[in-house]
Amino acid sequence: MKHTLILIITLSFGFGQSLNQNEKEIQKFVEKNTNEAIDLLEKIVNINSGSLNIKGNQKVGKILQKDLDKLGFNTYWVTYPKEVKRSGHLFAEMRGGKGKKITLVGHLDTVFEKDHPFQKFLRQGNKAYGPGVDDNKSGIVSMLYVMKALDHIGKLKDMNLTLVFIGDEEKLGAHSSIVRKELIDAGKWADIGLGFEGATGIETGTIARRSASSWILTTTGIQGHSSQVFSETLGYGAIFEASRIINSFREKLAEEEYLTFNPGVIVGGTDTNYDPVNAKGIAFGKTNVVSQSVTVHGGIRTISIKQLEDAIKSMEKIASNNLPGTTAKIEFKTSYPPMEPTKANYALLDKLEEVNLALGYGNLEPLDPSKRGAADISFIAPYVDAALAGMGPDGQGAHSADEWLDLTSFPKTTTRSAILIYRLTK
Repeated sequence: MKHTLILIITLSFGFGQSLNQNEKEIQKFVEKNTNEAIDLLEKIVNINSGSLNIKGNQKVGKILQKDLDKLGFNTYWVTYPKEVKRSGHLFAEMRGGKGKKITLVGHLDTVFEKDHPFQKFLRQGNKAYGPGVDDNKSGIVSMLYVMKALDHIGKLKDMNLTLVFIGDEEKLGAHSSIVRKELIDAGKWADIGLGFEGATGIETGTIARRSASSWILTTTGIQGHSSQVFSETLGYGAIFEASRIINSFREKLAEEEYLTFNPGVIVGGTDTNYDPVNAKGIAFGKTNVVSQSVTVHGGIRTISIKQLEDAIKSMEKIASNNLPGTTAKIEFKTSYPPMEPTKANYALLDKLEEVNLALGYGNLEPLDPSKRGAADISFIAPYVDAALAGMGPDGQGAHSADEWLDLTSFPKTTTRSAILIYRLTK
C-alpha cells in the first residue's frame, strides 16, 4: 500500500512538470476565475433562448459579444430573412497569423421555449440545474474563458481563431445550405474544428458524431370493404404495406453498427392528414374498410456518408417491392451530416490526451459514437484536417427538465481546451 501511494504521488508530480509556465498560468487563471464564469453562466441560463426566441438568443449573444470585443475580436452577426424566424449566429474572429487556424463552435439556443416551465438556474452543491446549463450555455461560457485565459498569457492576439455561436442548433430555421453556409465557410478556412457541446466524462473524447436525417414514407391502397382484403380487386391496403416496409427495415438494417432508425409518427386510415413540420396528424378509418393511405415519419442516424447512402438504397429498394394493390414512396432529408471518426481525429485526441495527462486527469478513451447525437461540428468536420467534439464541461439530462452540470468539470475542461489550443497555435 505504501509503495502504491508513493507511485501515485510521483506520477502526479511528473504530469504537473510537463506543463510549461504559460500552461501553468492558464490553469491558475481558469481556476481563479471559475466563480466569475459560473456567475455568468447563471446570468445567461436565466435568459430564455429557446430556438424560436429571437430576442432571447440575441441577448445572450450580445453579452458574450461585449466581452469578445474587449479581447480584440472582430465580432459580427449573420442574420437571415424574417421568414426564417431565427436569431442568426454570432461570429468572432481573431487573425493573428500564427499557428493552426481553429474554428470553435457552440450554440446560443436551447430546446426550452418561453412557455416551458423549466426556466431558472438552480445551484445545489457542485451541481447546477437549468435550461441549457449543459446544452450548451456552459460550453459557450467555456469558449469565452478559454479566450480570456489565452489573453491572460499574452498569446491570444497572435492566433488565428474563428468562434461561432449558432442561434438555431436545436431547431434549424431553414435548410442547412442557407443557415449553415457561413459556418461551413469557417470550416473551409480552418485547419482544426472544435465543438464545445458538453463532455461525456473527463476521461473520454469525442472523435465522431452521427448524422441526423429524417424520412417520410407514404403508402396507398385501394379503399373497399374489408371482406375483400387480400383479393385481386382490393389487394392488401395501405396499412399492411406500411407495416411490411417498416418491419423489413428492421429485419434488414437493425443489426448494422452505428446505424439507428426510428418510425416516430404513423398516421393511417381511409382519410388522413399529416403535418410534417409539427409532426402531427389526424386519421379516420373503420375496421371494415381497407385503408387508403398511411404516412410514417421517422429518423435515421449514421456514422458516415457512405453508411447513410447505403441505408437509403436499401430502404428505397424495400419500399419499391409493393404488396398487391398498393404503392409506396419514401423521401429523405438530411439535417446534420456525420462527423466521421478519421485517423486525424484520433491523432488530435492523442494531443488532447497529452494535455489531460499533464494536468493529472488521466488517460482519454474515444467515446463510442453511438453515445452522441448530431451537432454543428459535423458541418465543418469534412473540411478541416481534424476535429474533436465534446470540448465543453460535463453534464447530463440535456433536453429534459432534469438537465444539470457538474460544476467541478468547468475549470478542468476549460483549462484542457485552452492548453490544447495554445499548443496547436505555438
